Amino acid sequence: MTSSTTVRTGTRTIRLGADIGGTKTEVVAIDDHNNVLHTLRRPTGFGKDQVLGTLFGLVRDVLGAETLLDRPVAGLGIGIPGIVDTDSGTVANAVNVGLKDLALGSVVTSALGLPVSVENDVNAAAVGAHHLLGAGQATGTSAYLNLGTGLAAGFVSNGQLVRGASGAAGEIGHLPLLSGDLDTACPCGQTGCLELVASGSGLARQWSGSGPWPAASLFDAALDGDPLALDVQQRFFAGVAAAVRVLGLTFDPGVIYIGGGLNSLGQPLLSGIRQELARAGAASPFLAGLALGHRVRLVPPGLPTGSVGAAICGNNS
Repeated sequence: MTSSTTVRTGTRTIRLGADIGGTKTEVVAIDDHNNVLHTLRRPTGFGKDQVLGTLFGLVRDVLGAETLLDRPVAGLGIGIPGIVDTDSGTVANAVNVGLKDLALGSVVTSALGLPVSVENDVNAAAVGAHHLLGAGQATGTSAYLNLGTGLAAGFVSNGQLVRGASGAAGEIGHLPLLSGDLDTACPCGQTGCLELVASGSGLARQWSGSGPWPAASLFDAALDGDPLALDVQQRFFAGVAAAVRVLGLTFDPGVIYIGGGLNSLGQPLLSGIRQELARAGAASPFLAGLALGHRVRLVPPGLPTGSVGAAICGNNS
């Protein structure tokens, strides 16, 4: 199960980026202008041996592509979920892929002979979205709101990633903003975290409809007028809109990109978020003046934001 795309370019030096996810790993080669030259993706596997085996195979196959043979490689950037020490390249805990306390950067450098940098996957995707969807802009501010199994954000200012003092910048899913029936325990140890409603795991916790993907089943049932589905969907929209307001009122980005697995819900997702933002704005001239709904954009499904962002982060580290 391999997917591949290739384009030609006149530049010579290339950078590699890898996006290691719970289901698939994607490796891209980009040029000095961040144009994607080649892409491969395969199932990730689980545990150290499978994850590394998949990554090594993809990197070697990308470098073996006919259009990339004998081209100098500046390095490899890796985006991976979990807690990452970017200085040492160590992954403290990546539960979704079965890695813990792994010096990923040094292990990959030893195996492939390339300079390697390691970044949290949401941060990498934030950088990728900023450059791919912002016409390659090196200036300006943007935020990336990841709606996946969890809820988190990444920030880019003047083309550079903003990590914060401890690397926790953007962990807005763990803001305890909920009350009432959903003032429940979060795996982080707090109660009432935003992630409990505004994420894939939050939807699955509240909705157990038919089909392999709870979010799609939920939206279909809501479209048919199911009362429970409408209630869960409304809490979801309200939670995501609250996350957008947090980003707008703290970082004030020019654009807020919506990515992660749930962005494939498409226009119904975007419309629901904007309707909630408009409802809040109707009661607050201050919020209305921020025009947050106009700043929200969906990342097109399949765009390699994570892998391209990892490659760019690697070049900037």
